[in-house]
Amino acid sequence: MRGLRACLMVSLWLVPALTGLARERHAVEDALCDGYPRLAIETLRGMCAGLVVGPTTQDAARTLRLPRSLLQLDAQTWLVTDLGAWEGARGAVWRLRIAPEREVALERLLDGLHLPHAIARGPDGAVYVGEMSRIFRFDPLADLPAATVEEVVAGLPDNRLHSHRHPLSKFVFLPGGDMLVNVGAPSDQCADADARTAAGLCAESEGDGDAASLRTYRYEGDGRWSADYEVLARGLRNSVALAVHTSGTVLQGENSYDFDSRWSPFEEINVIEAGRHYGWPYCSDTAEATPAWPDKAAWCRSDAHAAPDLLLPPHAAPLDMLWYEGDMFPALQGRLLMTWHGHRSVGGRIASFAVDARGVPVADARPRFPVYGQADRAYGAGPAATPVVLTPGWGRQPGKRPQGSPVGLAVADDGAIWTADDRAGLVIRFARSEDF
Repeated sequence: MRGLRACLMVSLWLVPALTGLARERHAVEDALCDGYPRLAIETLRGMCAGLVVGPTTQDAARTLRLPRSLLQLDAQTWLVTDLGAWEGARGAVWRLRIAPEREVALERLLDGLHLPHAIARGPDGAVYVGEMSRIFRFDPLADLPAATVEEVVAGLPDNRLHSHRHPLSKFVFLPGGDMLVNVGAPSDQCADADARTAAGLCAESEGDGDAASLRTYRYEGDGRWSADYEVLARGLRNSVALAVHTSGTVLQGENSYDFDSRWSPFEEINVIEAGRHYGWPYCSDTAEATPAWPDKAAWCRSDAHAAPDLLLPPHAAPLDMLWYEGDMFPALQGRLLMTWHGHRSVGGRIASFAVDARGVPVADARPRFPVYGQADRAYGAGPAATPVVLTPGWGRQPGKRPQGSPVGLAVADDGAIWTADDRAGLVIRFARSEDF
């Protein structure tokens, strides 16, 4: 693989075959992408996709099992969270180091973790990780990083009692240091026989567990947060895509219900406001009652329901978003970037939107969304916006690539856009194309 040699410091327990993870691998093209092997992903003109690490048709070696989120430490060093597996404590945090010749070394700093997903720097400068049921911090520069692990938020819901993955621990820091934490819904539609409270509400979201909500943990200073929390907003099925704009706006990307229809329901972008209810499990799209809650039709049309600010394509599965402020791609300055992880034909993309002064995407008069294998499709509903897609050719092509499954997004100091593809086990760097 041109210019790339993987120096992988891996324990033997990570080497066995990755049961359930086998899928078509990416091919590497002859050209390079800013010094990295170039992946066969079609991008915007002037951009290319470079392989940082992961299996290809030329080299099947796979170290990262389910990479999710990325954090840059310095020009040559990144941290990567890795779920490991959806069952058991097999997750890890890796340190990825890049030598001048684009040689890559991976070192596992933490292991034995339970579904680590989010990673970020806190207001105290420490590195924070969202693991299932807790958030902790650690020092990745210590001689023994595992010895520095310190629990910060405990008692978050655990998903081991059900098959849904929505309690994955996503968090962001608000201006002033307060921590906003996702508590996902433990079911798809809250439709079980015992789902309703005596008042006729969903026991999961309106009961003691405060599921399908965003919690605020108040910052007390000196790297300490309150052990108690306040519910900022309810009715949010899954807030893994969560971001805070410089204006203070909090955006949430909603992974909506798993209806069987290919075209329903739409995913959502919500502007989060304190005390509002965003509809789960009663409402879908802008104001439609869900099949399990037809008695909530009037409520879904009322002001009590905070309708989405923007609709997204159905089953796109937004998993991360940020506003681009790098120098490498001036045309993207200030735009919202978003990963669509969905396995259906609208997923497998990195999309971008023009935004207003609050950082909220601006709706179009005739919005459309892209679909692999056919022409763009009209929403037929609103509000929505037609995205500029950074990766228009990331659909499955046998012998060339699987459909993309991008998760975490990060903008490097040099302006390159990084993402992790968990299903393919890749870390990818999108950079300015040498042939532009």
